Amino acid sequence: MKMKPAERRRARQFAVQAVYQWQITGATFGQIIDQFTVDQDLSKTDVPYFKELLSGVINHIETLDEKLSPYLSRKINDVDMVDIAILRLAMFELSFRTDVPHKVVLNEAIELAKDFATDESYKFVNGVLDKALRSLKLRDA
Repeated sequence: MKMKPAERRRARQFAVQAVYQWQITGATFGQIIDQFTVDQDLSKTDVPYFKELLSGVINHIETLDEKLSPYLSRKINDVDMVDIAILRLAMFELSFRTDVPHKVVLNEAIELAKDFATDESYKFVNGVLDKALRSLKLRDA
């Protein structure tokens, strides 16, 4: 089955919300998935990808934070909760979903920041991920 970009975008949007909820509440993966299944319209969403993104961030949180920390201007716990949810999601895709082009991950993260975060957040997200990509030699040629 061919992946549809709009369904992936919705998966990322729900994943940012789910990661944010997990960060705030500490709810389990199953609890969050159950709640999203009831409260959200997941039609036109790549649901398996949404679940993979959420479980990936939860299961690899220490690794993701270690990879992000050198590129943050402050401690990870001092970063806005929405911004860090977006950064963790993007770093998961960059690190574990090598089939997704880096430019797509970067562009999607910027769009997520514009959709969910403060007016200036997209600049912060772009700056952190750009530095990380350059340093980790993950830039697409």
